[in-house]
Amino acid sequence: MDDKVCQIYAIAKGKVQRVGYRAFCVKQATELGLSGYAQNLPNGNVKILAEGQQSILRQYVTLLRKGPILAKVNDVEFRWEEAEKVYFGFEIKI
Repeated sequence: MDDKVCQIYAIAKGKVQRVGYRAFCVKQATELGLSGYAQNLPNGNVKILAEGQQSILRQYVTLLRKGPILAKVNDVEFRWEEAEKVYFGFEIKI
């Protein structure tokens, strides 16, 4: 497995607002030891920026695609980026 520390920039699409999706993002990221944030976007999507080991981020994307029980995730688009290493913990960004 690749232990390289990197970052993902992801957009979750579907019914992902007002269903506990951001709280789900925080819970899963915290359990996996990732840092970053989740933020609602005006268009109804949720932006997720997460940093950690590449292998763990892959697991995280799989979880993001499932989401919490009330969500209906149609898609999670993401791209790999260089880690900024400026985040401590995972939070909901307003």
